[in-house]
Order: sequence, then C-alpha cells, then structure tokens
Amino acid sequence: MSAFRLQIVTPDGGIFDGEAEALRLRTTDGYVFIRPGHADYIATLDIGQADVTIGGTLRKAACGGGFLSVEKGSVRLVATSFEYAEDIDTDRANRSKERAEATLNASKEEKEIRLAKARLSRALNRLRISGALK
Repeated sequence: MSAFRLQIVTPDGGIFDGEAEALRLRTTDGYVFIRPGHADYIATLDIGQADVTIGGTLRKAACGGGFLSVEKGSVRLVATSFEYAEDIDTDRANRSKERAEATLNASKEEKEIRLAKARLSRALNRLRISGALK
C-alpha cells in the first residue's frame, strides 16, 4: 500500500511523524480526504473527527482546529489539540463540558459566551470520539 509522510504537531509537541496511508479530517469548508499523490493544498481545520490510517490500522482522533498543508506529497497537520480516541480523558472532557454549559447559562458577555461555545464544542467532540457520548 502506498503512503505519504505525515507530521502531526500541537502546541504541546509532536504527535506523529512518519508514513501514513490516509487522512480524513474536518476543515472549515467540510471534510477532506488525503491519500498519496494528493495535490498541494492548504486549509484551516475545524473542530471535528480526524481519521488516520497508519500501517493499515485506522485510528480515530479528536482534532480541535488548526491548519493542514499538503506540499509535494508531504502532509503537515498543525492542530490546536489532537487526541487519539483511546487517550481522551472523558472525566476531564465532562468537567469541561459542564463548566462551558454553566458559563453559557450565567454569562451575558459576548466574549465569554463565544469562548464557552468553543470549549463546549471541543468537549463534545472529545466525548463523541471517545465513545462516551452517543
């Protein structure tokens, strides 16, 4: 099976640097599917599920935004946050969800509401990817 070089990095450091067969993730314009030989491409990432196929194994992850670039067959995913399903701390995600909901119910400030909505979206995405939220 053919592959491409994939780098996944977050502000906390590198997540992956190696060969991958496929990458599917959500951009601000919708989902994109990257395979070997993909044309050069750049996109802003949205909060959503990322599917990475490495060594024939599909792994689901929660991606919290960032950007994606494909250049000369090499793919670089720079994510605000990126967690494989099995690494998600569901207790932490639930606490984050509860705090965001409390802020949304109590706040009148537009900036606080906007930030709480983003935190809630990330928490719900993490819970859905982990399987804790159906």
